[in-house]
Amino acid sequence: MSPGKYFSQPGGHPAQTELMTGRAVFTEAYAVIPKGVMRDIVVSYLPHWEATRLWVIARPLSGFAETFAQYIMEVGPRGGSDRPEPDPQAEGALFVVDGEVELTVDNKQHLMRPGGFAYLPPASAWSLHNTKAETARFHWIRKRYEAVDGLSAPPAFVTNEAQVAPTPVKGAERWWSNTRFIDPADLRHDMAVTVVTFEPGGTIPFEETHVMEHGLYILEGKAVYRLNRDWVEVEAGDFMWLRAFCPQACYAGGPGRFRYLLYKDVNRHMRLTVANPGPAR
Repeated sequence: MSPGKYFSQPGGHPAQTELMTGRAVFTEAYAVIPKGVMRDIVVSYLPHWEATRLWVIARPLSGFAETFAQYIMEVGPRGGSDRPEPDPQAEGALFVVDGEVELTVDNKQHLMRPGGFAYLPPASAWSLHNTKAETARFHWIRKRYEAVDGLSAPPAFVTNEAQVAPTPVKGAERWWSNTRFIDPADLRHDMAVTVVTFEPGGTIPFEETHVMEHGLYILEGKAVYRLNRDWVEVEAGDFMWLRAFCPQACYAGGPGRFRYLLYKDVNRHMRLTVANPGPAR
């Protein structure tokens, strides 16, 4: 199965004649950030990144989703960074949707094209540059790595969606598959990044309610998603941000495939904390 084309955020501004009412929503359980609100007026910039701007579409928020941040990076010609990650405890995942970038990890160079994926463990020595004449865009997921006694951190690796065989979902083989970049059985990893694909008519036929937090960026197509108590229409370029235990299901009505980049936190004990415990008795 061909990976197909990925949506690439154009930026810009809407015309003054357009209606301001859109589909953006932020609730106690989920947020939907449509492609139409990711405009030039809300871009950010980072220290030590040249000719680069970004949209921050997720960040840890107390009382909401707390495990990860996700950026849509836009790197212009001759742009990039030799000092990309300031936090030595942060791990990262990159997914290229447009253009080409040169990623150097542990002194080894990798040319990453659309569909390219890289996992970067904490304290990695890495850099990234765009040596082409066209702008490159990629997603950057960042998470504070949760170390486990007796388990080493996983190594860096680089691959491409075209090189990873999709795994059909049992009982829905015709309609639903997952392209897993990270082996779910490797307990060194504390996050999973997957491209989920639904053929027209495919569904998540029950309301998933689970502890994993999610970032879902729509790469291709459109669908109707059940989020908590609401049915929400989403399309390529939209981002869904789900806190733990938000009920979720979907129906891919077509006419083409519905595909998204999925983040979730996995493979770790739940932290047991008590807020303001007071004096010991």
